[in-house]
Amino acid sequence: MEKQHKYGITSAGLHILAMVFMLCDHLWAKVIPGNDWLTCVGRMAFPLFAFMVAEGYFRTKNVWRYLQRLFLLAIISEIPFNLMYTSTVLYPFHQNVVWTLIFGLLLIHFIETVRQKGKIWLTVPAVVFSCAFGWLIGHIVMSDYYGAGVLTVIVFYLFHRKKWWCLMGQVLCLWYINVEMLGGLYYPVQMFGTTVNIVQQSFALLALVFIWLYNGEKGYSKSWFGKFCYAFYPVHMLIIAMTVIY
Repeated sequence: MEKQHKYGITSAGLHILAMVFMLCDHLWAKVIPGNDWLTCVGRMAFPLFAFMVAEGYFRTKNVWRYLQRLFLLAIISEIPFNLMYTSTVLYPFHQNVVWTLIFGLLLIHFIETVRQKGKIWLTVPAVVFSCAFGWLIGHIVMSDYYGAGVLTVIVFYLFHRKKWWCLMGQVLCLWYINVEMLGGLYYPVQMFGTTVNIVQQSFALLALVFIWLYNGEKGYSKSWFGKFCYAFYPVHMLIIAMTVIY
């Protein structure tokens, strides 16, 4: 019987979108500054990556192997991140975003372990602890997006189902994280002859459109594509850093 394909965006499609959005943001920051629309587009990258990490937790056969891959990527990416961010090899005051995703994944696993052991009365305290600890560790380590980034990963774990209340939870939580916690920079938009200043980080909520179109399928799954997705982060930062330095 011929396999029927669902309409929507596959996991491979979300990865491509996230990489393109991230590239836009980094190009704006280091190569072609002044085009603020690029960073507005770039705001959608992190929610997509955070969602895919939470989704990956439910789909991976071995969470520790998944964490090992992310840990290796974080180590490899640190020098390219430092070079792009500060033009120096070592910079202890800001770490790359993969560390943020790792913290989120570890805390998801902690919550899920408590839940699966049948200790329902401990699940809510585990969620509260994880949110508080995630916010704290993100700030202490100074990983990209800080504690707000860790919370974003946890949000997609807590509201991962396609129920109306989960979708509403995603909207409300991402609005609070991006507008209240990460807000500060504004992007002027002309509307009906009037300039309206929109919180730049609020464009991150547009990522939900693509997330809601996700059809649950892996999509293109050749081995080289998976390796390319992992390699893209450090390689593109290294190329941008070399472009800026030289």
